[in-house]
Amino acid sequence: MTITRVKLERFTAFESLDFRPSPGVNVLVGANGTGKTHLMKAAYAACDVSKTGADFAEKLVRVFMPSGGAIGRLVKRRQGSSECRVGVSRGRRQLRASFSTAAPAAVRGALRWKEEPVESVYIPVKEMLANAPGFRSLYEQRDIHFEEIYRDILDRAYLPAMRGPAPPERKKLLTILRGTIGGRVHFIGEEFFLRNRQGNLEFSLLAEGMRKLGLLWLLIQNGTMLQGSVLFWDEPETNLNPKLFGSVIEVLLELQRMGVQVFIATHDYVILKELDLQKKENDEIVFHVLHRADDGEIACHTSRSYLGIRRNAIAEAFTDLYDREVERSLSGRGT
Repeated sequence: MTITRVKLERFTAFESLDFRPSPGVNVLVGANGTGKTHLMKAAYAACDVSKTGADFAEKLVRVFMPSGGAIGRLVKRRQGSSECRVGVSRGRRQLRASFSTAAPAAVRGALRWKEEPVESVYIPVKEMLANAPGFRSLYEQRDIHFEEIYRDILDRAYLPAMRGPAPPERKKLLTILRGTIGGRVHFIGEEFFLRNRQGNLEFSLLAEGMRKLGLLWLLIQNGTMLQGSVLFWDEPETNLNPKLFGSVIEVLLELQRMGVQVFIATHDYVILKELDLQKKENDEIVFHVLHRADDGEIACHTSRSYLGIRRNAIAEAFTDLYDREVERSLSGRGT
């Protein structure tokens, strides 16, 4: 079952947010500091514990890495002590954590939440496959300052391929990605390689953007992303040539059609336009704009169409560039 609601009160940058995502593709846009990544991490932490059985409050600490492991530092900063609440819903199933700067965390709804586990993936901005050898064992044995999302994504990437032939829809996605990256991805020991006609090319020698697409190929090939799973991807455009954005969006839309719920946070105009241009009539695409309201607090405006987006900082930036270019051209003619 997909995520149907995320409710945050006095959590990190949020005073109060009631977020209701689509079961399809959810696109988070907004200026820096408006909480896009924090919203996705909170939802991911809830999804992950449904399968691992870990404590929700402890997972929030390992995903956000507050100083000293103190969960109270995730409470929105204000004078005095205030209670923070994080709630994630999947239909009638609700997982809630509450805590403050002065009181330990209390988690409610955990038993029922774990009765229906959901597979989830969080792809961070920083690519990890090139740095994979030895990382998981180091993470388990030493107190190193890495958010647990990096360990988690390697756990998913190292899963072996599923038995039997891939169904047509999954095979289609693998073909798209294989054509884009120019081969197949596999690992020997803990080291990842791109296998093509020239042999095995280690990931440390591969462009970072291509490594991200290789990770996507692995997650589809090993069955991590199947119907009912949830994908979170923070800034998919990072270190990726804009010419490849079309392939990325094609894959995300196909995953949505397979029943995968998708969340992406982006700052890129081309990503938004590719979604707008490639979507089909029955695709579920929703744009969520996080912005500072008149009172200074973060609010969310949701639109089911690209043209309906208000306070679109990305489009405003491109419009400003265009206007300045026109102004320069016109002033140049007059000299």
